[in-house]
Order: sequence, then structure tokens, then C-alpha cells
Amino acid sequence: MKAIDRNFVNFDIIGDIHGHSNDLKNLLSALGYTNKKGFYQHPERKVLFIGDYIDRGINIIEVLDIVKKMVDNGEAIALMGNHEYNAICYNTVNSNGDYLREHNPKNFNQHAVTMAAFMQVPNMYKMYIEWFKMLPLFYENNHFRAVHACWDNEQITYLKNRLDENNCLSNSLFEEANTEGTQLNIAIETVLKGKEAKLPNGVTFIDKDRILRTEFRTKWWEDPATMTYNSISVHPIHELPEIPFEFECSNFYTEIEKPVFFGHYWMEQKANTRPHILKENVCCVDFSVAKGDGILVSYRYSGEDKLNSKQLVFVK
Repeated sequence: MKAIDRNFVNFDIIGDIHGHSNDLKNLLSALGYTNKKGFYQHPERKVLFIGDYIDRGINIIEVLDIVKKMVDNGEAIALMGNHEYNAICYNTVNSNGDYLREHNPKNFNQHAVTMAAFMQVPNMYKMYIEWFKMLPLFYENNHFRAVHACWDNEQITYLKNRLDENNCLSNSLFEEANTEGTQLNIAIETVLKGKEAKLPNGVTFIDKDRILRTEFRTKWWEDPATMTYNSISVHPIHELPEIPFEFECSNFYTEIEKPVFFGHYWMEQKANTRPHILKENVCCVDFSVAKGDGILVSYRYSGEDKLNSKQLVFVK
């Protein structure tokens, strides 16, 4: 695995792929990458993949092959997404002999497409599970930051003291990371799955995976003191009221910080409009390619302090 110079800035930051290899190949081609030596490369640019390569789509093996070869040849950085983390835990036992991620119907269904893809090549599946463990949880250089779901300075600082020099979880930490209530568990859940808050007054809703939810995803890039329950929710939820949001702390990503890129949140592209950044220093690159009407998106970053929606490149 070739390392990329940390002073390098010309990155194409690609959102959640979820097994959609044709979209990935089309996007790389649109960005000017060619595959002449068995892996995609660009004469002046590198890719930063934001995580979630598996599950949902059916071409998972091809996606992983493309991403891993680019990483191995120094053409890309690949971060860990919550789906890779879940796959590791689904296939790892703790000191009591139980799987770190319970083999219940919900978890099985989430991972079923990936397991089916590797049914005829189980050793390849094991290889990729081990490769997932080598994926960093976040990336930062002098110009920008990237994480799968949430950049929380407090949790990132904690993780820097617990992870290895490449910002990866060592094998010895996975059981602690899956022990609910530990600081490591809270930090991992935050950076890979984002911040959530309890719904008010016993409100519940059914999410996209038909799961009953008592908590909702919040916009960690907004000042909670200025928001209502409805406005701080990442996605519209009919049941949320327009009353002041009750928050436990005021920690949020401020406008004076470095540009930050992330995925995870299933943003939607409205009809006849382009995808857009959230703020001049905040950009989500997940626009729901795993849905039939979603798109695979990349931000073409070249060291700028202020982001611009015109730098978003996408394919249908």
C-alpha cells in the first residue's frame, strides 16, 4: 500500500458507492481517470473514498477491487464507513465467543447482499474483512478534513490517542469499541454513524430500512442553539415539531474551521437542480446512489478554503 504525500491537495472526494460499480467507473471516467495498468489513475489528482463500499448494490466485489487497487498503487485513500465497520463486527467474535455484531434478522438483512456476493469465494471475503480493518477512520491534512459521518473535534482528539499512526483501529480495540457506553464506543459511533438526538414527547418514525426509530440524525454542522427539532434534523420527518431543540452540548462544526467532507446521509438531488454543498466549509458527497433515482457524487478539491457547489461532479 503506497502512502500519499500529506501535502498533496488535488483530491476527488467520492461519496458512498454501495456496490454500484458502473456508476463508479463512469464517475472516474468523467473525472479524467484511466485504467491502463490494471488500476485507475490520473496524472495530477488522487481520489479520497469516503467509505461504504459494500451492501445494497450487487456489484460489490468489483467496487472493492477498483478501490483496493487504487489504494495499493498510491492513487487513492479509502476511509472506513459504518458498513465496513459493521461487516468486521459481524464476522468477529469477542472474548466470550459471541459475535461483536449480533446475528439477528435486522443485521443479517443489512449485510445479506454482501454475503451473497462472496458466497462462492469465501476466502476473498475473509481477505476483504481484514483489509477493512486497515482503513483509517478519518483523514486530515493542512487544508481539509474527511470522515465518513461526523467530524466532532472532541471525539477525533480522543481517537487520535487511541488509534494507530494511520488512524486505524487495532484488533485489540474492537471489543472495547463495541462495548456500549465506553468512550471508545461513543467516539466510533459518532464518527462513523453521526450524531443523533432523542425524539421529543415519545415521537417515533419508520426509517428507509423499515426500522422503528426513537432517535433522529442531527446536523452537527449547525449551531443547535439556533435550531428547532424540525430544522436540525438531517432529513425531513413529518412528526418533528417547530419548537426549540433541546441539546446536551453546544459542540458543532464552526464556520472558521477547515473544509470538511463526509458521506453517510443519503442527501437528495431535487429535480432539475444540481447537488450543492451545505456550507462554504461543509460538504456531504453522499447523494443516495443506492436508490434508483440517486447519483454518485465527487467534489473536485484543489486546496481552496471556501468550497463551491460548482466543483461537485456527478453521474446518473
